[in-house]
Order: sequence, then structure tokens, then C-alpha cells
Amino acid sequence: MLEPADTATGQHSAAANLGGEWPAAELIVLAPSGQRSRASVNSFPFLIGRQADNNLVLRDNRASRQHTRILWEDGQYVIEDLNSRHGTWVNGERIARHVLRNSDRIEFGVRDCYQITFTLQRDGLHHILEQYGTPASGSVEAAGDLSKLRALVEVARALQNSLSTQEVLTAVVDAALSVTGCERGFLLLGKDADLEVSVARDNLRKPLDASELRVPTSLIRRALASRKDLLSMSFDPYEEAGIRPEMSVAQLELRSVVCLPLIQVRSGSPEETGITTAVQNSIGLIYMDSRLAPADLSAGHRELLQTLAIEASTILENARLIEQERGKIRMEDELRIAREIQRGLQPPALPSTGWLRSAGSSMSSTQVGGDYYDVRAVSPDAFAAIVADVSGKGVSSALLASLLQGTFLMASEEISHMGPRITRLNDFLLERTRGEKYATIFYCILNSAGTLHYANAGHCAPFLVSPDGRLRTIQTTAMPVGMMDGVTFDVQQLQLSNGDKLVIYSDGVTEAEGADGTFFDTTRLRDCLRKAAPLDAAGVHAALLASLDEFTEGGALRDDITVLVLEYNRPG
Repeated sequence: MLEPADTATGQHSAAANLGGEWPAAELIVLAPSGQRSRASVNSFPFLIGRQADNNLVLRDNRASRQHTRILWEDGQYVIEDLNSRHGTWVNGERIARHVLRNSDRIEFGVRDCYQITFTLQRDGLHHILEQYGTPASGSVEAAGDLSKLRALVEVARALQNSLSTQEVLTAVVDAALSVTGCERGFLLLGKDADLEVSVARDNLRKPLDASELRVPTSLIRRALASRKDLLSMSFDPYEEAGIRPEMSVAQLELRSVVCLPLIQVRSGSPEETGITTAVQNSIGLIYMDSRLAPADLSAGHRELLQTLAIEASTILENARLIEQERGKIRMEDELRIAREIQRGLQPPALPSTGWLRSAGSSMSSTQVGGDYYDVRAVSPDAFAAIVADVSGKGVSSALLASLLQGTFLMASEEISHMGPRITRLNDFLLERTRGEKYATIFYCILNSAGTLHYANAGHCAPFLVSPDGRLRTIQTTAMPVGMMDGVTFDVQQLQLSNGDKLVIYSDGVTEAEGADGTFFDTTRLRDCLRKAAPLDAAGVHAALLASLDEFTEGGALRDDITVLVLEYNRPG
């Protein structure tokens, strides 16, 4: 949620802008939830951060209290990073200070945080309209020029108010017909290897049927692909490349034809540099023709037409991004549901009384994670526990983690079954994933006498923590499952003493990154466990998570983090 704060005393206020001190600007804000909003840059310095008194408040604890600010200096908007923790990024590059241009994309150095687009309100067609001027009233030229101006104003109005891409593109075609004096206009977009009519209009602002375009689209497509100029193209009405069209322009008795290429625009960059330079990267064109009069292609009109082509290209890119965003939101909703299901599969409660006490948690770096842990009773005198870490991230890793959970549910108290069970899992993964996916597993059974039987298949070496702070490492006994054929998974035995705690973790713990890019590593883990050794399982678990949070300063996770602590207390 975004909250505009009150303007601080001493700042340049919006009222000062009534005299034209600076051009109006807005920030288009995309929240992590997918919600869009706008914030006017109406005072300076314009502060952005998570603190409540900023002009734009970011509800993300990874953002700094005062992360960045926007200034007005020497006739330019300037963004300045305020020594933020994760930095300020403009168009994908980290900046200290940067002169803002229209459509600059601003980010805050962490994944899935807010994304902001800087926009100048006086730009594009609005600028062209100011440059066009007002003709002398009462003349024939005045009437014609006023109709052109009216058409351009309607485009600007549609751009400002319309939510329909088709409506805005229709206004663009109408304006192009008005500027050139052509009789018919068609906006064609690339579809597969052909062109398809999206808008068809006449100079009376009436819709036409797509079949009215009787010039073969294959001829138009070849002309578009072979053009030499980015924003203009010539159209050969006669035989081309040895292929004669079904009906030539001459046979249609056309007096003139005008074609405006529509080009790919890179979103998030200034318009001057946001247009792709390769003329082959075309998305379509506006085709116009006339049977009665030649098209008006004077120099000023060419500039207007090129501006219209850029506006249409930008509209189409925005429409593509909106559809892409909708797809992303749908995907995020599905992942959110998958995440809730995955959470539901985690153990609802762990044993907290009796001779075995435990505490555990798993935090995913993405919506769904590839880590898995569980503890369950396999007999009145024995518990089985497992921590697994599937290679990679995302849905495929989460599905494999669910498979591991299903395998673990079949576990029994028979120690002799532990090795063969992991061997069968290894064979199954090799058969189904062909070595592309593997998992590290620490699997153990602990009985009431304190005897621990375990198999460590490539997992991080757990620590056995004594109440006096002594640490022992439980090393790996085999390769990860799903990596190689013919691997044996030996089961080892260890005797626990009263008060011993077994700390099992995934590599996301030691590879957690601090603000300076350093890892939490095993040295910090050892120090944390030594200090927490006198505590019970829940206390050790809480102390380790608190130490991790302090080290990362609440930053984004680079990998899933799973911690399971088992505490043995001799019965009786």
C-alpha cells in the first residue's frame, strides 16, 4: 500500500509550479501485489522509502527508511540514492545520482519489490500539438489544419482517458487519415508470418471491413521487411522480387499509398533510446491509400505521422505488458495456492514434551520451495525425522519435495529398511529425471534409549550440540539421491546423551547473504549454536532464526532456509 505523506516545511511546493517552474511529472507505481497507482511529484525533495513521513511510502521492510529522493536541479529531474541498503537502480543499473528521462524504470535492489516508472506529462503528442501552432482563422488552410489539430487532440484525449487499446489505435488511424488526407486507413499487426488487419477506417471516421484492403498483405509485408528507414518505408505497387501480386496497386487505381511502420519499443527506457534500432523488428504498420487526391506528406506532416507511429507502437507495447502482467498475476495466484497447499503438508505440530522435543521451520525463497522436513512417531519408543533439499527452485523442486514426503510417510521403525528405502528412491529419481534433478537427505530414527541411526545422503553436516556448548559434526555417508546409479546408502549409529540437541539445516542457512554480500557460513552457525547450547530445542531454533534475521537485516532470501532441532531427554 502506498501512502503520500504531507509536504515538509521548507520544500518546494506544487503551488510553485503554477508558474511553470518545472514540467509536471508522475510516478507510476507497481506494487509487489500487482496493484498499480500513480503519485504526482509535487514537492522537492521528493522522498521515497518505508518510513511513514516520506512522500511515497514503500510497504516493504527490505527498503531503507529513506531510500532515495527526487530533486529538481538546473531544469532537470534528478534521482539520488540516500545510501540505501540495497541501492537504487534505474533501467537495470545501480546509480548514485541520475538525470531522469521520460519512462525511466526505478527499482530498489531487491527481487519482487516495488517498480516505479517516471513519466513526464508534457510529452509525445502534447509536445507536438504545442509546436504545431494555430493557423490564421477564416482561411481554407485554417479549416484543414484545425481538423488535423482536432484529430490529434482526440488522440491525446484517448491516450489520457481510454482504457481500451482498440479505441486509442482507432483514434491514431483517424488522426493519420486527417493529417495525410487519405481516404482509407488500415492498422495491420504481425501474426505468425503474416499481417492481420486490426483497425480499418475511412476518412469519414466509419469502420471498414477488413476485406476492403484488397492489396495483398504479402506485398505489404515484403515492403515492410525490406525497408531501409526505421520510421518510413516505400511501397512498390508493381512486380517485386519476381513475384507479381494478385492485384497490383495500379489495377486498383490508387492515386497514392502511405505506409507507417510500427516498431518495437523497449519499455522502461527513454523514448529516444527505447526504440529498437533493427528495422527488422517491426510489429506491423499503418497503411493508408487514396484514389482521388495525393497524400499530403509535407515536412511538418511527416513529423506528425512519425509521432503517431511511435505513439501507436508504445500503445501496443503497453497492451502487451498489461497482458503479460495479467498472466503474471494469474501465475502468482496459482503459486500462492500451491504455497498454501505446501504449507498444509508441513507437520502441524512437533513433539514438545516427553523424551523427544523438537522445533523446526522452513522458509521459501520463492512462492514454493524445494526444502522439506518432518518428524513423526514410528512406534511408541521411536521417532523418525527427515530434512531434504531438492536441487533448484520453483514448482519442479516443490513437486519432487512432495514425492520425498510421500516416501517418508511409508517409513517404519525397522533400521534395516532405511538404506534400501533410500536406494529405491535413488533409482526412481534416476529413472524419471535422468539425473537432471537430485536431492540431499538427512534421514534418521531416534529411540527412547538415545540411539540414533542415520543416513546422510549429501546433506549439510548436522551438528550435535551438548548442553555445555561442545559441538560434534555428523558427516555425510553417501552421494545425494538421484545423481548416480549404483550408490549405497550406509546407515550409521550414534549414542546421544541427556540434553543433546541435533541441529539439522539446509544450505540456505550457511549461504544466507548479509547486506555486504558475505555469507552467514558455518563459522557464524557454530558461534550461534555454542551460545544457544544451554537452551531447549525451541530456544535453539529461535536463536538461530534471530541470528539469521539480524545478519541478513531482513533482506530477501537467496535460497530456501530449513532448520530442524531434535532434543533428547532421557526418560525417567
